[in-house]
Amino acid sequence: MTALLEYLRDFNLVSVAVRLFLAALLGGMIGLERGRKRRPAGFRTYMLVCMGSAACMILSQYLTEMIDTHWSAIVSTFDFSVSTDASRFGAQCINGIGFLGAGTIVITGTSQVKGLTTAAGLWASACLGLAAGVGFYEAVVPAAILILLTITVFTHIESGLVSMSKNMDVLVEFEHIDDLGTVIRALKDEQAKIYDVEVNKRSVSMGNPSAVFSVVLDKRRRHSDIVSILADIDCVSSVEEI
Repeated sequence: MTALLEYLRDFNLVSVAVRLFLAALLGGMIGLERGRKRRPAGFRTYMLVCMGSAACMILSQYLTEMIDTHWSAIVSTFDFSVSTDASRFGAQCINGIGFLGAGTIVITGTSQVKGLTTAAGLWASACLGLAAGVGFYEAVVPAAILILLTITVFTHIESGLVSMSKNMDVLVEFEHIDDLGTVIRALKDEQAKIYDVEVNKRSVSMGNPSAVFSVVLDKRRRHSDIVSILADIDCVSSVEEI
């Protein structure tokens, strides 16, 4: 096994093919999960980011190899020294991935920030590709598994913890501005302490007035129960936890 890893770390046609294939495979696996959830960046995006990062590191290794061997005679004739820092390509790759991440982050009409996990996933996918491109196989597979666990299993754990938190923000749309008092009374009936209310007389989605309530629940209970209670009010058009 050790001999195989050493062979794949050498710069040859087989190792280059394995690195690119591994980066495409693992990046695509992460992208499939994000695509299934209808996120802005999906299967092909993650695959291209991871594979492109791997190709970036392979190119860096290639240049170092060529300068030290085939191009050494030509380089020796230069009046200046030629730098062969293999980390430069990787550093620029990480910087360049920022424009993709920025494109996935959006701010909704209710001032919600969405797409941060997708942006972080793209950045992690780029790092995964760099590790694959340099032949650091011991880190590539565990890192891919941890990334997948983070965006799948840990998502459910986070949702469960948030749903049991005493603090919640809920967006409520109602028919008339006078119905604001009805919603406030309903929250107080559930022993919820309202510490902030942001009223919007015209909501983006339906044209009805809306309000974002920041509340603290008197006891630990599922946020879905509060949402259901508010949704059952006749004058309420829609309810969403944000």
